[in-house]
Amino acid sequence: MSLGTGTASLLSESWGMKEMSARTKSPRQTAQGPEERMVDLPTDFREIRLELAREKGHPAGARDFGYTFVAPLSEDGRIEPALWDKHRAACRVVRFRPNEADALGHLVRRPGGSWAFRYDISGSDDDEAGYRFNDERFVIGEYVSVKEDDETHTFRVVSVEPV
Repeated sequence: MSLGTGTASLLSESWGMKEMSARTKSPRQTAQGPEERMVDLPTDFREIRLELAREKGHPAGARDFGYTFVAPLSEDGRIEPALWDKHRAACRVVRFRPNEADALGHLVRRPGGSWAFRYDISGSDDDEAGYRFNDERFVIGEYVSVKEDDETHTFRVVSVEPV
């Protein structure tokens, strides 16, 4: 199943990212060079997949509209800020949409402790904010919300796998 079309853009080498085809949906496959490899991460790191839940225009949700990202999770499924801080470069995200190239970026912590996905390394584009990601549990079957531009979408956690 194709989850997007085209090829994702090349990101700055300082982010440790490289070109990735639209069929590749794993942030684990984006590392290059001497930066931290996924195999060197603590065992708390997980690859989390979010898919669009039911909403107006998508009564059954959408498997081809979502995010896959890498983050350290506690035993109860919450993001671990201390581990994230030590391994920021490894906390990558892939945003996938039908008929769009994948967007590659990072999970970032904003002032005040909220979480967001950032794709624009120059900082001129707005982040996509995770609604209350501090309190959310990333466990299969749970629901989380992400604010994109002026809309908030709800996503279902469909997989949580060790990195």
